[in-house]
Amino acid sequence: MNDEVGSNAAPLIEHLTELRSRLIRSVLAFLVGMIICFTVWNSIFNFLTYPLCSAMMERGQEDCGLILIKLQEGFFVAISISFLGGFILAFPYIAFQLWRFVAPGLYKTEKGAFLPFLLASPFMFFLGASFAFWIVTPLAFDFFLGFQQPGSLGELEEGEGGIAAVAFQGSAQEYLSLTIKFIVAFGLCFQLPVLLTLMGKVGLVSSDGLKTVRKYAVVGILVMAAIVTPPDIITQVILFVVVYGLYEVSIYLVRRVETKRAKDIDTAEPTDADK
Repeated sequence: MNDEVGSNAAPLIEHLTELRSRLIRSVLAFLVGMIICFTVWNSIFNFLTYPLCSAMMERGQEDCGLILIKLQEGFFVAISISFLGGFILAFPYIAFQLWRFVAPGLYKTEKGAFLPFLLASPFMFFLGASFAFWIVTPLAFDFFLGFQQPGSLGELEEGEGGIAAVAFQGSAQEYLSLTIKFIVAFGLCFQLPVLLTLMGKVGLVSSDGLKTVRKYAVVGILVMAAIVTPPDIITQVILFVVVYGLYEVSIYLVRRVETKRAKDIDTAEPTDADK
């Protein structure tokens, strides 16, 4: 019995050692990416201000500068950008290390089944993040900027009432946080086809089942859109339309998986009969 325990413990120790090695490599890659992004955080931040600047320029406001409310705010903005950028740069290497750790325990058919989903997941996240950055955020920021108003205190004669000016003076840290929320929210929502298709591949969901719960999915998507987006109707409607469209695409992809599985079973049955 001791020999049996020892033989089981040895592979476990080897797996833990390999896991430790790959985690260390992943952390080092993340730190390198973070350092690289920290050296160019100004350029990255200037790029991230495009949605705000474009929305303000359309309103005739050429100055889209942001302010630092707290003394240490600029440092934390740089750290936040470095953290996010470092993870993005290191993600391909981290995913490769994760795959190298998991792949030896999978059958060849399992590798062929899961590898396309592992490749599709970052692509769909990038697609959702790009959609949020180039389309959604300019519309949302234009909506928010619409609550400004020009003042008239210096244009009136004595004794007349005036209107106080309401102008946007944004915090750099709050703007960065809001932009990242948009990007991450849409990036995660674009994972829906990948997740549901993978679940259909392993038999956890079916196209008929997804059609049956469609009305509940609509309610769930509406609730999610209200939670993960700022409280403006434009962004919430855009997110709902996009995610619901992805839900319908997921039904189509799951149906294709089921059709392919049925064809494989039909072609395998005559072979078994011939034997």
